[in-house]
Amino acid sequence: MAAPKFSFILSFDFDGTLVHPQSDPIYHPGLGQMIRVLRGQGAAWVINTGRSLNQTLEGIAQYGIFTEPDFIIAQECDIYKPGFFSRWTDYGSWNRKARRAHERFVKDHQQPFDAIKQLVETQTQASFFSGGEGEMGIVGTSNEELDAICTHIDEHAQQFPDIGYHRNGIYLRFSHSGYSKGTALSELSRLLGLDSSACFAAGDNYNDLSMLDQRHARMIACPGNALDPVKQIVHSRGGFIATRFASEGMMEALTHYFGGSGIKAA
Repeated sequence: MAAPKFSFILSFDFDGTLVHPQSDPIYHPGLGQMIRVLRGQGAAWVINTGRSLNQTLEGIAQYGIFTEPDFIIAQECDIYKPGFFSRWTDYGSWNRKARRAHERFVKDHQQPFDAIKQLVETQTQASFFSGGEGEMGIVGTSNEELDAICTHIDEHAQQFPDIGYHRNGIYLRFSHSGYSKGTALSELSRLLGLDSSACFAAGDNYNDLSMLDQRHARMIACPGNALDPVKQIVHSRGGFIATRFASEGMMEALTHYFGGSGIKAA
């Protein structure tokens, strides 16, 4: 168990939440200043993303996010902390458990995956793919098409509750349902001696919904560029919906939840 260094957590999705290539600026430096103020008050600054660890570090450098996060949750579930010479390492035993669980998950669910693959290949224009280390997923031709496929997958999940997936637009990757941005955030909270009441989480896309859940974070938000279904769910869960996009929207969200901490949006 880690020493009680942190008193709360700020968990942000990366693409579309911290950065937005169509915005000017892509990343507002004012958000970095707000995060630095909150870190001084005990916040653990976390990037919680579908990117790999290396892709996340590349993005941090590319977009001028000069404050290194305290933790990175990569590929929707792997928890990392910085080590010596800026090397990032597994934090706790969670990553090891997640990898073993995924290996069992793929091995034990060949029958439903074969059925899903057949449906995709014979009844849709989408593509089913599989790769190394048991990676499997679907690329749809439209959001509407993938909506319909997800409905079918959810029906399978009623019989096989371990079947989960991470979705971002028309891209879907299968995963064990017990390992997601949300459950990884709760595990990080546990390792830091905190609970959901001390967690802020923000995201813009379907794969963020698992952490935009009060079981994992009592303070939830999305930027103005979030998908409409995500906004609707955040609203239904009592969260904050920003009017501005990405980093500027996150400045609004931090002001909403932590405005009494001496920070404010530009």
